[in-house]
Amino acid sequence: MCDHHAKVKVQLEQMKSFGEDGGKEGVDAEEEPLAASSPPASVSPEPCSITTACRDASNTCKHRGKSRGKVGKEDKSSCGRHTLQGSAPPAHVGKNLNRPGTLHIQGTGKILQGKSETNGNYVNIQPSKNIQEARREDGFKLAKKRRPVTVDTAKAKTSLEALKLSIKQLKWKEFPLGRRTACDIYWHGVSFHDNENIVSGQVNKFPGMIEMLRKINLSRAVRTMQELFPEEYDFYPRSWILPEEYQQFCTQSCGPLEHMIELIRMVKENDATVNLTFIVKPDGGSQGDGIYLIRDPSELKVMPSSQAKQAVVQEYIQRPLLIDKLKFDIRLYVLIKSLEPLEIYIAKEGLTRFCTEPYQEPSQKNLSRVFMHLTNYSLNVHSGNFVHSDSQSTGSKRTLSSVLYRLAAKGVDIKKVWSDIIALVIKTVIAVVPELKVYYQSDIPPGKPGPTCFQILGFDILLMKNLKPVLLEVNSNPSMRIEHEQEVAPGVFEYVPSPVDEEVKVGVIRDTLRLMDPGHKKPSISQPRAGGFEHGEEIPMDAETQEKSLDEGSLPSLCLKQVYPKYTKQFNYLRLVERIGALFIRFLGVKGNMRLGPTAFRTFIRTCKLSNSNFTMASVDILYIDITRRWSGAMPDSREAGMGLQAFVEAFFYLAGRRFKSLPLRQQVASLLELCEAQLESQSSVEDRRSVSCSRAMPRAVKTLGLTNPQLNSPAPLRRAASQDYRLHQRLRPRTLRANVEN
Repeated sequence: MCDHHAKVKVQLEQMKSFGEDGGKEGVDAEEEPLAASSPPASVSPEPCSITTACRDASNTCKHRGKSRGKVGKEDKSSCGRHTLQGSAPPAHVGKNLNRPGTLHIQGTGKILQGKSETNGNYVNIQPSKNIQEARREDGFKLAKKRRPVTVDTAKAKTSLEALKLSIKQLKWKEFPLGRRTACDIYWHGVSFHDNENIVSGQVNKFPGMIEMLRKINLSRAVRTMQELFPEEYDFYPRSWILPEEYQQFCTQSCGPLEHMIELIRMVKENDATVNLTFIVKPDGGSQGDGIYLIRDPSELKVMPSSQAKQAVVQEYIQRPLLIDKLKFDIRLYVLIKSLEPLEIYIAKEGLTRFCTEPYQEPSQKNLSRVFMHLTNYSLNVHSGNFVHSDSQSTGSKRTLSSVLYRLAAKGVDIKKVWSDIIALVIKTVIAVVPELKVYYQSDIPPGKPGPTCFQILGFDILLMKNLKPVLLEVNSNPSMRIEHEQEVAPGVFEYVPSPVDEEVKVGVIRDTLRLMDPGHKKPSISQPRAGGFEHGEEIPMDAETQEKSLDEGSLPSLCLKQVYPKYTKQFNYLRLVERIGALFIRFLGVKGNMRLGPTAFRTFIRTCKLSNSNFTMASVDILYIDITRRWSGAMPDSREAGMGLQAFVEAFFYLAGRRFKSLPLRQQVASLLELCEAQLESQSSVEDRRSVSCSRAMPRAVKTLGLTNPQLNSPAPLRRAASQDYRLHQRLRPRTLRANVEN
């Protein structure tokens, strides 16, 4: 008993001394799962029974062995146990320290209060020297968290209500009237240029996005991709630009209508009663304004001699998928987080918008019945059959998930449908990115202060009867209203909340802000090259992984799913036009310019060595004039003279066809790209070598003189000779350098 009381007395004294030290410095503790079966968390393990770094554990046990004598021996025998193997608590531990919900660390005088873990977690003690640094870092993180992100909502317009709710959920700070000092995020309602005085922060619009997603420019961009990848871009209906391609549409005999002629023949062979129907869309139209159906070119309202606005005429999808005998389309929200590197997110939840009259295949009698053929919400909301519903699965506007669940109940492979939709979105964005980069460098040239950009787009997608998705259009300013107009009295309308809109749109805006949070830092990852990620390189984490690092408490998981560069290996080969765009931007010369002049075009030809005896520089000038004149006529609103990107792409295709005649167009373009990029790379490497040789000529001479000395670890006679040679070189070197400088 005497020995036992002596041991207890020594331990109590040491616990007091450790407790005083611990009270001054504090203890950092982390919980880790036990490697083997363990006692409940209420058990108080011995000091060396707690898992720590092996070096710290052994050092601690050795120190205690020297200071305690016999007691140290007992502790030393337990140093090899880094995990509790079901051993009972020490007999000398007081019962008051072994109560449920309490974890006592012997030797610290500390009792950690908390809930008992069912998985037997225990405490891991960090080395005391890192405690202050860790606490200082934690303090910085807390201070950073306390500083709310600032959002300028003065230009938010119709998305203001959803934006306010999102900012409130995030506990950020809103400036509804703007702010004199810079904000972290600026939310514009229409255009990047809603506020011209932004030099920092982030703006929710890209410059040029409105122009690029007009129906004509989108059709041209997709048509270019269809020339290179006809099978991959068959999700977009064949289209013609009016009045520019009026004759082609009327005669159906040349250009892009060759495919349509074949389609007409196949359709008539299968069903002689079927006649093709076309839908006409004004270039700058929105909300269904000005859209109408025709079955014959003579029914066109836009004639080539008139000065009416431009329009696009497309093949009408006559056999769409129906639900409740109604035609519907999908409004899917897509976030472009950045252009370089390209990052695309898709909202997991979207909207489905239904027509308000049962669908019938188009005939001459029903072409004008817009409530049957057009799915635009802004049109159907004025129908007497429109149903406002608080349910997400009924009414004229429903959630996408409710429709997919209904299709799944009928045996539809909705995973395949969703995969096809993701592919459609990625391919469409890849088609418009080259021109967006030209607009971007025009408004925010490299080296000029300016904000970074992101943007939410609205993709309108139709499912055919065979479940194939078809792209109808892309909206640069999708409606973010969370209320709808309702007639409360004859002729009296007011806005009432729309639960379906709020469920989808608030989540999209809130999680877009979360992803753009300037205080959120992603872990270090490999950055992509200009053309995308190469095989074997790491790619940024997707939304599911990233949401784990977003420490925002009670917020739900992200509703935005990253699809690019997550799926870069599947789609990176489609970025050929983007590489052509990189060549175009390189030879623009003047910062902020969007068109290539004749001198710059000649420089491109000469630098890439594309001219020869059969294609002289005079031929180059003729090619430039011919293509530029044709595109100037096709784009009468253009104020700048010169060759735009789309005209440059056409010239590049022509040059590729001349150089590689025997190959298909895609391989022609890829081969010419490799040739041009190799020439530019070799030229830049030569220039780098010249600059290096000029700037380092003198240090290199000095280094050569020093390398003539033998190593200092040579035998003694050689070491003495080396020292003599070294002294001789030291005397001669200043004169030699002075002579070189004078010469």
